[in-house]
Amino acid sequence: MEMANKSIFKKIILATHNQGKIREFSRLFAPLGVEIIAGSALDLEEPEETGNSFADNALLKARAACKATGLPALADDSGLCVTALKGAPGIYSARWAEQADGQKDFAKAMAKLHRELADSPDRSAAFVAVLALVTPEGQEHLFEGRAEGHIIWPPRGDQGFGYDPVFMARGSTKTFAEISAQEKQNFSHRAKAFHALQEALFT
Repeated sequence: MEMANKSIFKKIILATHNQGKIREFSRLFAPLGVEIIAGSALDLEEPEETGNSFADNALLKARAACKATGLPALADDSGLCVTALKGAPGIYSARWAEQADGQKDFAKAMAKLHRELADSPDRSAAFVAVLALVTPEGQEHLFEGRAEGHIIWPPRGDQGFGYDPVFMARGSTKTFAEISAQEKQNFSHRAKAFHALQEALFT
């Protein structure tokens, strides 16, 4: 795929209303001199995630944000894939946390994960993130990152978001919710996908 013209990347719409993701991507893009504008700040509607994969859903969201704003748009679709649950919750990770009023309760989602795992001895899991960057010129780029690890119980830490309190990366003794944002930035699934994007489009 032809590389995008770097001059267009002064501003990028981040197609999310998730405050944790907004903070994380703002930190990642800051050294590149790129202004991140959250979709939530523009009251952009989030399209229904009807895709069958992380890539499908990331592209769906990025295309919608790009079309609505006329600016390059970045979308992330990510989730927790648990081996013993045949990859669940996977693309349904956020939906496991949905409540009747539309708000998300990840404490509830983590409790469901714990129940589903029951006494399974296999606690291996991976966080997977796919980034889709879509430009007004019609260029589309996909980048994937994975963080391998395992599920712990009970939840530990309060610095992350989503399923971070129950996920411990391979080789670590702390959950994603027990490490600083700077530490997480070094090896999280989202950071790995971002670094692939950075290498392809900004170097």
